[in-house]
Amino acid sequence: MLITLRSLTFLVLLLFLGTCAGNEASEDGSHHHEAAPAANATAGKSKSPHTTAMGNIGNAHVHIEYSSPSVRGRTIWGGLVAYDQVWSTGAHNATAVTFSEPVRVGDTDIAAGTYGFFTIPGREEWIIILNENYDQHLADDYDQSLDLIRVTVQPEKLPEPVESLTYAVEPSADGAGGAITVAWDSLKVALPVSATE
Repeated sequence: MLITLRSLTFLVLLLFLGTCAGNEASEDGSHHHEAAPAANATAGKSKSPHTTAMGNIGNAHVHIEYSSPSVRGRTIWGGLVAYDQVWSTGAHNATAVTFSEPVRVGDTDIAAGTYGFFTIPGREEWIIILNENYDQHLADDYDQSLDLIRVTVQPEKLPEPVESLTYAVEPSADGAGGAITVAWDSLKVALPVSATE
């Protein structure tokens, strides 16, 4: 009887501890469940994070949404980014530029709206493109017939390399004009933009 009483006591103790451990695991599990999105967001952090740039040119608010890849020791120009081919000028989805008011690029008036921003990088000059289709993966669905404008620009050699692709809206001193700039690795290009009258 003594062995049976010990066995019974041991069994009750095991059940009690098992129940307590189960409650702790349940509480712990719900705590980790709540924290999981933050942990997963960090663990799955994109190497080309989605980011934005914005500013004003004249009365127009310019908003740019893009994914920003990094150099990470790679050859960018003529390597990761091919020369003489349409590039989404970012990673993942095409870069989208939104103008809150009409603007002028060169001699072309561009209506308020959202447009795809593409480039064709060259060794000596680049072509910057605003296209009607901004909702696409990279340049997979790029259609030249939807181009609103193509502007040829000279790339500027940067004194210091830029690790992550960076867009900026740079207003001119008088505020009536400015540029959308793209800098990455050793180069920077600018699309001149002005307010409409």
